[in-house]
Amino acid sequence: MSERPPLWQRLRRSSAVAVLLVGVLAWGLGRVVQTQVRDGQADALRAVARAGDIRMLSSVSCIFCMKARQYLTEHRIPFEECLIERDAACMADYKRLGASGTPTLLVRGQRQLGFDPLRVTAALGG
Repeated sequence: MSERPPLWQRLRRSSAVAVLLVGVLAWGLGRVVQTQVRDGQADALRAVARAGDIRMLSSVSCIFCMKARQYLTEHRIPFEECLIERDAACMADYKRLGASGTPTLLVRGQRQLGFDPLRVTAALGG
């Protein structure tokens, strides 16, 4: 007959499992809340954005441009995009604006460095 581990060892194991379970549940709940907030921000932006309102000056190798493009496309928010390395007019606009990085957004002609859905929504009057 095998001996059962002492009570303190059994409690320690069950405590570790409980802590792990609580951690996983908290992480999952955090992800759900984060997704809901993100979707709510996208809904607000989509409600005020019209074709021609948002123009994004991007760079081929810019990870932030890729993330912004993905967000706008995924949430069906109308925008135009040009790549400064591939479009001479886009590069000319970039230089004319004195832009210091990408993505540079023109939101109804107003320059914004970087993509922030709340800032874009505010600029569109939302």
